[in-house]
Amino acid sequence: MANYFVHESSYVDEGAEIGEGTKIWHFCHIFGKAKIGRNCIFGQNVLVSNNVVVGDYCKIQNNVSLYEGVILEDYVFCGPSMVFTNVKTPRCEFPRNTSNDYLRTLVKRGSSIGANATIVCGVTLHECAFVAAGAVVTKDVPSYAMVAGVPANIIGWMSAYGDVLQFDADGYAVDSTGTKYQQVSEKEVIRVS
Repeated sequence: MANYFVHESSYVDEGAEIGEGTKIWHFCHIFGKAKIGRNCIFGQNVLVSNNVVVGDYCKIQNNVSLYEGVILEDYVFCGPSMVFTNVKTPRCEFPRNTSNDYLRTLVKRGSSIGANATIVCGVTLHECAFVAAGAVVTKDVPSYAMVAGVPANIIGWMSAYGDVLQFDADGYAVDSTGTKYQQVSEKEVIRVS
């Protein structure tokens, strides 16, 4: 007996690995070589292709497709209708159909991607990155960075908890949980306690 929930309108192909406590809601399709962790939530109309890995406690909102090459670590949030791509140079007349054609996209622990954002394949969103709604990410996003725009650029920094960080003259900030961060450069923030 399955220790996860799948709505009757969804399809889970034979061979898919799904962790305990995960909920898969209306009109989803999980391919047979997908690996999904524990206690995830998949909203309506989510597609998870072969060779996709989803960590524990992820929330995938309505109308998101996780294509081959996408890896989500634990506690990743994918907002409604955000988009992952997986081929850098798609062509209909000359389809890319081998594993060498699919570029890996890695979304590290605690990252959030806003509604209608697009993540171009081959990038890494580092720990607790925050992508604004509608942004188009074309390059790696540093840990704790908030990015927005087309193409996305750093507009600020956010703690793991979700507080916007305000750095003092010495380059330190403390969030509402008491966690301390240091801005090491214009493109790097580290957690120090």
